[in-house]
Amino acid sequence: MIEVANLSKRYGDLPAVRDVSFTAADGQILGFLGPNGAGKTTTMRIITGFMPATSGTVRVNGFDVFEQSTEVRRRIGYLPENPPLYNDMSAEGFLRFVARLKGVARGEIAPALERVLETCGLTGVGNRLLGHLSKGFRQRVGLAQALIHDPPVLVLDEPTIGLDPRQIIDIRTLIKTLGAKRTVVLSTHILPEVSQVCDKVVIINDGRIVVEDQLANLTRGRSLEEVFIAAIGREAHDGGHGAGGEA
Repeated sequence: MIEVANLSKRYGDLPAVRDVSFTAADGQILGFLGPNGAGKTTTMRIITGFMPATSGTVRVNGFDVFEQSTEVRRRIGYLPENPPLYNDMSAEGFLRFVARLKGVARGEIAPALERVLETCGLTGVGNRLLGHLSKGFRQRVGLAQALIHDPPVLVLDEPTIGLDPRQIIDIRTLIKTLGAKRTVVLSTHILPEVSQVCDKVVIINDGRIVVEDQLANLTRGRSLEEVFIAAIGREAHDGGHGAGGEA
């Protein structure tokens, strides 16, 4: 479970996230939507403990991200938009390295590695150098590193960006499978991705939450695209000012 309350982030005088609040329940896939520059990546980085907030609170499975960051990191897996992979390491070598960094017990690393290689469809490329893998396989390795310590919460930032149509379908199917047992936050600007994968939708624009509801409620009688355009248009009409900062 993720609970975000009154979260704000400023870069000097520039507000990137403004009084953001939302929740993601256990076993729920939440689509975090917004145009480029809306505050999505900043929010994801704060939730995962990679960036401090200016004000507000975030709790992951009951633990405060700012006061109990070690406990939160044990329970959260994070796939950034550009996974930080070491090109001169093999996929298996990199995942073993990440497992040690994340505190997986020595005796549990081998079964954890086998689990994520199987789950992420990497069993045939474990010995290949990361620098020699396609974008699709590199993204799978990024997912595998987020899963290696078997966290109950996953935060995925633009997980299908730059992939071809076949790879996109594969990654979306994998995310749905992962969401059966975990809380997943999927940050994206791709509306069909949310429609096909998510249970709940949060839309952020200009650093503020403008929509939070179940997907089924939002799309009753209209498309998600119509919901999104109406929400963003309404915010612009209400006189929102550019948030700037990270996307």
